[in-house]
Amino acid sequence: MLIYKVLSLLLDYPERELQENLDALLDIVDSAPGLAQAERRDLRRVIDWMRSESLLDLQAQYVETFDLAAEHSLHLTHHTFGDSRERGPALVELGEFYKAHGLEASQGELPDYLPLILEYAATLEEFEARMFLAETAKVLEVIASSLEKKQSPYAPLLRTVERHGRLARSAA
Repeated sequence: MLIYKVLSLLLDYPERELQENLDALLDIVDSAPGLAQAERRDLRRVIDWMRSESLLDLQAQYVETFDLAAEHSLHLTHHTFGDSRERGPALVELGEFYKAHGLEASQGELPDYLPLILEYAATLEEFEARMFLAETAKVLEVIASSLEKKQSPYAPLLRTVERHGRLARSAA
């Protein structure tokens, strides 16, 4: 599903290429099947916000939001395992799962990084993607709630992914 690729791009560290393609992402959001009107509206707002910011400001806000605040980390096993020994095997297992399905994390990126998870989800049929994302819903709810308290413009992105995972649980 293309919408998961869009969410992946919007949640990844912002580079010039993202900024140059925000109009194309907006077109995808406007025509993507499976999005509720509220989700479509929220994604438009995020994209409009990104279009209104300079690249340097977007990058600074991204680092402040996701890299400097552990409670907002997009490395999802951090929220489940912290820095315990159990996190390592979980990361290896997820990495092996991706390899078995033809996807590898870019060099230096951990396999539990939400944009990478969304890239994988984008390769699946909608129901499969939602079932896969269902595993992340509880963690995403916690991160999204924290982002909402900080009034972060990124919160709706996490809420959208969370809702899609929760829809799979209710349909199963």
